[in-house]
Amino acid sequence: MTGGGTSVELAIETQGLTKRFGSQTVVDEIDLAVPRGSVFGFLGPNGSGKTTTIRVLLGLAAATDGEIRMLGREVPRHLSEVLPRVGALVEGPGFYPYLSGAANLKRLDIADRYAPSSTRRARVDEALERVGLTQAAGKRVHAYSLGMKQRLGIANALLTPRELIVLDEPTNGLDPQGTREVRNLVRSLTAEGTTVFVSSHLLAEIEQMCTHAAVMRTGRLVAQGTLDELRRAGRKTVVVLTPDRERTHRVLEGLGLVPGEPQHPTLQRITDDDRAVGAPLPEGMSPDVIVATLVKEGVRVNGFAVERANLEDLFVALTGEGFDVAQ
Repeated sequence: MTGGGTSVELAIETQGLTKRFGSQTVVDEIDLAVPRGSVFGFLGPNGSGKTTTIRVLLGLAAATDGEIRMLGREVPRHLSEVLPRVGALVEGPGFYPYLSGAANLKRLDIADRYAPSSTRRARVDEALERVGLTQAAGKRVHAYSLGMKQRLGIANALLTPRELIVLDEPTNGLDPQGTREVRNLVRSLTAEGTTVFVSSHLLAEIEQMCTHAAVMRTGRLVAQGTLDELRRAGRKTVVVLTPDRERTHRVLEGLGLVPGEPQHPTLQRITDDDRAVGAPLPEGMSPDVIVATLVKEGVRVNGFAVERANLEDLFVALTGEGFDVAQ
């Protein structure tokens, strides 16, 4: 479940993208495929290579090897042509602390040689309104909370119309209301045809915000696809509710199942019930056969279910680490 269909027009496409720092490989031959018009979640534990990948995509660091195409153009060869069509918030916003939010955006807009000066004031006001900072526009940034600074950084990315928005941890520091506002903002951008590439470790936000996702682990891309495709890739688990736990273990082992596999995340979640015995379901094995065998061997079956791993279980299995599932 790696790679994405190339029949879809892509906003970002990489082949064998690699970044090394000396002998350390931080990004290891990844093949990203980000469809145009999608909200694409870029997931992984801290240190998995997400931010380095984003920096390479935006020309802030040079790739060691591999190819990159953004918005249909090869980069970094055509980076000067592509970047005006891309807005970004990477590694947290940086502003002049003793200038107001509005003044900071105006200075940043002046530095953009592609931004028309005639519409600057209107565009700054509109960007501040879109991120809910109109009332704080005249306040000095040193008095902003971390969440307000995050929203100001997103406003900077929206100063001119963009075909692609890249957001690195955009809900960092936001309260639940601010998080909902950012989520709604991202959805409104895709309604306008913009592609949004979101790096995050907050699984719940990715599930609510994104249409596609990719998962990084120690520099490698370990999964990629639509959220539905990722969900379908989760391992199935059989769960038996019974007072005859020891006998159930023996029957399942005789069928080639491994009850209570300790590293299986779904089993860790569902076996809190002391009547539950769970085991990964082997590919091609019929649940009917399992039930019939249990009954034949005298196991009292109070309940039986087949569960598919949810996204959290899948990501834990892929990365070996947990994700924060809430703010």
